[in-house]
Amino acid sequence: MKRLQTEDHVVGLKQSKKAIETGKARLAYISEDADSYIKVPLEELCRQNAVQIVYVDTMKELAKACRVDVPTAVAVIL
Repeated sequence: MKRLQTEDHVVGLKQSKKAIETGKARLAYISEDADSYIKVPLEELCRQNAVQIVYVDTMKELAKACRVDVPTAVAVIL
């Protein structure tokens, strides 16, 4: 997750999906504790677009790595 602090990235479902769909995403961080209605379609989108997935234990942990105050389900490296 150190890459989130040094490389260009986007945080949140809407921005992450957009980056994946447009081919800008290289790596996706997905929280294990995210709701399945968010996580499952996002995992499938990553598979369809050949974006590697790294799982993070909690949304709070991912938010901290992204330096945001709100727990987040996903972030992607551009």
